[in-house]
Amino acid sequence: MTVTIYDVAREAGVSMATVSRVVNNNPNVKPATRKKVYEAIERLGYRPNAVARGLASKKTTTVGVVIPDISNAIFAEVARGIEDIANMYHYNIILCNADKRKDKEIRVINTLLEKQVDGLLFMGGAVTDEHMQAFKTANVPIVLCATTDENGDIPSVDINHEEAAYDAVRKLIELGHTRIAMISGTLQDPANGYSRFQGYKRALEEAGIPYDESLVRIGNYRYESGADAMKYFIELSERPTAVFSATDEMAIGAIHSIQDNGLKVPEDISVISVDNSRMASMVRPQLTAVAQPMYDIGAVSMRLLTKLMKKESVEQSKVVLPHEIIVRQSVGGLSK
Repeated sequence: MTVTIYDVAREAGVSMATVSRVVNNNPNVKPATRKKVYEAIERLGYRPNAVARGLASKKTTTVGVVIPDISNAIFAEVARGIEDIANMYHYNIILCNADKRKDKEIRVINTLLEKQVDGLLFMGGAVTDEHMQAFKTANVPIVLCATTDENGDIPSVDINHEEAAYDAVRKLIELGHTRIAMISGTLQDPANGYSRFQGYKRALEEAGIPYDESLVRIGNYRYESGADAMKYFIELSERPTAVFSATDEMAIGAIHSIQDNGLKVPEDISVISVDNSRMASMVRPQLTAVAQPMYDIGAVSMRLLTKLMKKESVEQSKVVLPHEIIVRQSVGGLSK
């Protein structure tokens, strides 16, 4: 049978109010009494009923997190940052995988709100009208993590994706490359897709390099799509001397495709990406990448959410974190 607070009170020889104060860390309990209650709890195996406590306080100390792809190491790093700060502020996490599907994202958001979470962190692609409608029905704070909404109405934490892509392509241009291809994410994705594509185009334009539609392929962020795109580039009558990939995983697919076709990185084709996941230093040659501070994005998002949940003052609700290029062995100067 379930052990109740009444059982603990009887075992310890105290009132139920005293047990409640001990369980809720109320300081107004004598050390000897507190010790006696803890001993009774341990003997009986009592666990406080979180649902009942939540109903009484109208707080569940639980945060819902919507993650696009739980198998992606990048999002795992964000989740780690979220979890560490959540633990620090005594919140529990419900992590839900949405498979980068809008219909599932909406369903998961509504499910988490039905679970009476105290706040919601949303990691995903485009924030559509359907997402906004779901957010508007929520009576809890929401923070966008590693993405933003078009109008900036919802608090968010991210990097400047266009600037990150611009810096990556500028690096290749500075090394003498002019025939630069891009493996992009879907252009419906405002961050990993459209913004990074815009950064690529802007870098070319500023350097006076004509945009060539044949040098852009749309991938799905997966290794295989990067490999397929690279195979297409290699088969062009004039192949590119450098490739910018919107993500590490597609970049690694591109590197392996180059090598499978008897070419070398960076001697024949340089490769650079955005992300700087752990995989970037595992591939050979190691991948040069623009580093997103993924752990920090998660941690800052969770800290912002705790402030909103506690109704504390927030100086900045739209946070843009810095990025940097981590130079490794996958890029080189163009041979004369």
